[in-house]
Amino acid sequence: MKGLDIITLILMIIGGLNWGLVGFFNFDLVAAICGAGTLLSRVIYCLVGLSAVYEIVSMRFIQRRWHLGHFAPTT
Repeated sequence: MKGLDIITLILMIIGGLNWGLVGFFNFDLVAAICGAGTLLSRVIYCLVGLSAVYEIVSMRFIQRRWHLGHFAPTT
């Protein structure tokens, strides 16, 4: 599952950077690389959106799997 977590995180970073470019410079990097409105660009947008949903739904499970936020008591 860590592999899926990493893939979805990478896709969310790509999506965030793309939205930043759209907001600051009115430049859509995905559309520039894949073509505006092409099947490939739509697949990428869908994967980024699904990655965000996955991250939202599984945030607590990811923290447990990766042992984040839980520190072992020291004795």
